[in-house]
This record gives sequence, structure tokens and C-alpha cells, in this order.
Amino acid sequence: MADSIRDKHEPVYLISVAARLCDMHPQTLRMYERMGLIRPKRVNQKNRLYSQADIERLRQIQRLTRDLGVNLAGVEIILELLDKVERLQQELETLHAQMEQMVQERVEQILSERQTLPARVVREL
Repeated sequence: MADSIRDKHEPVYLISVAARLCDMHPQTLRMYERMGLIRPKRVNQKNRLYSQADIERLRQIQRLTRDLGVNLAGVEIILELLDKVERLQQELETLHAQMEQMVQERVEQILSERQTLPARVVREL
């Protein structure tokens, strides 16, 4: 899973390719970058490289503006909220895994302690 996440964020597309993939003008991508809606990787402080995650974000911006009629200020708010939801979801998954691990460790501890109790006490439990 870590490889797929890393691959998704690996910058590989030049601005001309990214624009073509999203059916946008390269100047639109530059404007979105200036607004902070997208953050492509910079190579040699001049060339922009876009990842698959960037392409997906650009398409999301496109759906919001073209299909739903959201203005760019609204898009910025929506994207910030979606990013926050994603971060919280990841945090929740991490906490859930930690909780499961703690429960498993406690169950194992109880079972281990139970085995060391005299048979008379175990019957009473």
C-alpha cells in the first residue's frame, strides 16, 4: 500500500501533459498553483512536474467549477475540507489499529495470567 501511495504522489507529468490529461490550458494550471489549489513539484526552480494525485485534484477542481458551478473561492474551501477529512480518516484508522493492538495484548495478558492461576480459582471465575 505504501508503494501505491508513493507512486500516486511521484511527480512525472510536465505541465503540457498534465494540462492535456485534464483538458485544461497550461495557464489555468499556473493560475491554480498561484492560488494554492495545486502544488506541483518544481524541478530546477522552473519546470513543474505533476503527479497522478495532482491530476486527480485538477480533475476534482474541474468537476467543481464546470459541473457544479462552484467559484474558485468555494473550490478552495471545499478542497481544504476534503484534505482535512482525509487527514482525520487516516488518523482514525491509525487510532483504530492501535486500539485493536492494545485489546489483543490485553486479551493475551489475561489468558496468560489465567493459566497461572490455580485450577480452583479458575473454576470460580
